[in-house]
Formats: sequence, C-alpha cells, structure tokens
Amino acid sequence: MPLPERPPALFDRAQEWSDLGAFVTLKSKGPRIGVVYGRRRQGKSFLLRGLVTGTGGTYHQALEEERASALGSLGRTIASEMGLASAISFGSWDEAIRTLVARSGKGVIVLDEFPFLVDKAPELPSVIQRVFDDARSGSIAPFRMLLCGSAMSVMSSLLTGARPLRGRAELQLVVHPFDYRTSAMFWGIRDPAAAFLVHAIVGGTPGYRDLLDATAPARPSMLSAWLAAGVLNPSHALFTEADYLLTEDPAISDRSVYQSVLSAVTQGAHTQREIGGRLARTDQAMQHPLLVLERAGFIRRDADVLLEKRPLIRIADPMLRFHHAIIRPDLPRFEARRTREAWAAATQRFEAQVLGPHFEELARQWTRKFASSATLGGRPAHVGFTQVNDVTRRERYEVDVVAVASERRGGKPALLAIGEAKGGTGRCGTSDVARLEHMRDVLAARAATASTRLLLFSRGGFTREVEATAKRRDDLELIDLERLYTGD
Repeated sequence: MPLPERPPALFDRAQEWSDLGAFVTLKSKGPRIGVVYGRRRQGKSFLLRGLVTGTGGTYHQALEEERASALGSLGRTIASEMGLASAISFGSWDEAIRTLVARSGKGVIVLDEFPFLVDKAPELPSVIQRVFDDARSGSIAPFRMLLCGSAMSVMSSLLTGARPLRGRAELQLVVHPFDYRTSAMFWGIRDPAAAFLVHAIVGGTPGYRDLLDATAPARPSMLSAWLAAGVLNPSHALFTEADYLLTEDPAISDRSVYQSVLSAVTQGAHTQREIGGRLARTDQAMQHPLLVLERAGFIRRDADVLLEKRPLIRIADPMLRFHHAIIRPDLPRFEARRTREAWAAATQRFEAQVLGPHFEELARQWTRKFASSATLGGRPAHVGFTQVNDVTRRERYEVDVVAVASERRGGKPALLAIGEAKGGTGRCGTSDVARLEHMRDVLAARAATASTRLLLFSRGGFTREVEATAKRRDDLELIDLERLYTGD
C-alpha cells in the first residue's frame, strides 16, 4: 500500500503524518497496534480521519457514555461502514472488537477518545491484547489498530509496567503543540513581538485559532483588543479553558488542590517543598498531585544540566499559566466585564509571571532547535539551565540557558554556551554582558569553560555599545526577537 496522500488542509505535522503513514503501509504479515495521544485541540482527530480517508478503514470516536451505550455506538459505526439500515448489537467488548477486526480487512481501525471507553470498560485493553495474540498466532486475520486519546495520564500508561498492551504496541506517537516559530506561521503573524505575545498566552495549540474569530494581532498594540474579544471575554469558551483542561483527565479528582498547585508554580514556587509551603502541606503530601499534573502534561520537571539536584517544576501550558497569573487572581473584575481596568492592573503580573518565564523557555528552545553549530561552537547534547552559588558575591542565581557538549574535557562537562534571557522591554547593556562573563568564570569550577560562548537574549534589544562589543568579539552572540524567530 503506498503512503497516503497528505490532506491539503493539514498544516505542518509532516513528521506525524509520515509516522502514521509508515504504520499503515509497512508490509507486515502480523497485527499492529499503535497509540496516539496528546492534549486536546492539537489536531489528532483530524490527522486520523485523514489517514482513514486515505487508506481505508474504520474511524470511531467514542463518547462519554455507559458501557451498553458505548457498545451501541460502535455497532452503529460498523453498520454505517457496511451500509446496513440498523445498528449491530454486541453483548460484550470481546464480540465488538472481533467483529470490528473481521470487518476492517486491510484498512486501519481507529478508536478515538479511547479513555472514554476504558473508563466504563476497564477490561478493554485486555480484550484487545487477546485479539492481538490470536491474530499473531494466525487464528484470525491480522489487523492495524490505532488507539487515540487526550487524557494524557490514561494514554501514557497504556504501555507501562505489566499493562496488557505493553510489548504489543509498536507505535507511540505524541502529538505536541506547535513550536513558537510554527505557531507564528499558523496564526499568520509576521511581527516577532506580536507573535511572542500571542504564543505566551495561547501557546502552540492549533485548535485555539478556530475559537478566536478576531484576527490575530499583527502588532503588539493590537493585543488588548484581541484579548478583550476572546481570552478575557467571560462569554468566550477560552475564558474558562483552564478549568476545562483539568476536567479532561480522569486522574484529576479534587480540582481545587490541582488549581492551587498551578497557582503556586505560576507565582514562583518551583520545588516540591516550596509548593507544599504555599499550600500548607508536607513534601510527601505533594508527591501525588505533582505526579498527576506531570502525567497529564500540565507541569514539567526541568532538571539542572550540571547538578544532580531536585528539578525545578514549571508550568508546561502557556494557557494555564496565563489563566493563573492574570484571570484567576482578579476573576470578579473580569467576570464583571471591567476588562480594561483589570487588564491594566495585571500589567506587572503579565510581565513577571507570563512573559519573563516564557521568554526564558523560548531561549532554551532556540538554542536546542534553531541555533546553528557556528553560533554555539558545536551541536549540544543537552540544553537546559543550571543553578549557581556565587560564594564571592554571596548570591544564588539561575543560568537561564546552558548548552552542554557530548564530550568531557579534563574530566568536566564541556559547556558550548551559556545564556541569560531578559524578557523585559528594556535594552540590555554592558552590565548584562559583564554578568554573563562572571557566570562563566564561576561555572569554571565545575565545567570546562575555556571556549564557552555567551548568549545574551533580549526581548527589548541592545544598546549600541553592546552591539559594537559583539561585533568585535567572537564569543558573544546577541539574540533579539527577530533573530529568535528567524535567525540561527
């Protein structure tokens, strides 16, 4: 079977489409199972519908319903595919899956929103396992099946430990949000400053664009009106998106606890102990909610690339961060449609809790994905951050960007580059360069820094003196928004 033609309306997702195409077209005599998952509104269903259209097969999207109703819905899907006037009736999931497999032939079977089915039929993965083993032994015909869902904790655990499908699924495809450059193209924003602001608020989730009828802000000056018409409008679906996101994962039960954790992280608590302190809970009591939020894809743990310490906990979803930094602390005024007043009062929070952390993250992404070897002096094996205890100045600070080479020099990890990200609107001056140089000197105690480059990221640009200095030096790189979005 040839690789299916890419749907004309599909934006980007070239690698995902290629992986799915390879799954259904690879010549194999045995059965094949794949798992596809990612947060809501990433375009998973669109991808899979296009795959079924291009290759043939059966696409079934599950609903939140009881076992009997779910079996009836699948019976109606199969009957529709067969051109029957009435639905097929099933007495068990074993009967339903075997009928579905027998009906599919060489086409791909897609069970979308799989967690809805598992919630009322926890035996379903075991049923699919038995059918798979029967097909592998030759008792029944081979088949290709894709299981898809948005409940990250459910989908990511399908292939772990002693779960029935472990060792049987050969595709595990995670559909991530667009990166910040792809997002700018998707939204049609050419101004890097405007693109940065939009991405800091809604991230790279493509489905949000369909919900925002107003044209994306072409310039930063258009942001307030755009927000008032959408994200900050109490009548708009995205106004309560953060609450809706938590309901999509069945592992999140007491949402008040998880909302409090997200608020604490947004406001600057980045370790398990700090978060527990904000919630008046012990370290041990925080383990479970943090693990659930991590599995759901709402937070991430960023490890220090040079020190084996506890990782820093950060918000993984810009929309969640924006909600907890801007809307939630001033919810009554936003709900009362005193939007202009509330937005003006949120300026400082927006800069410190949203734009600052987001700019730091984009600086790391640029270094990891877009910076050239010429810029960094090689290709990094790891990109992240590190924490520094400066004994001479009695300071403790975080180096925002650290690019580590794969080799070691003199028994120490070799640093290709270190960087600092300034997310404010002010221009970076010579003092910022001096600070980076001092960081490099301090890091020499535990890393090889003889050839380490300095990366100065600035949202507000640079003074003429710094620009002139960078032209004279080969170890200093200046990265403004323009270069962040278009350069290497």
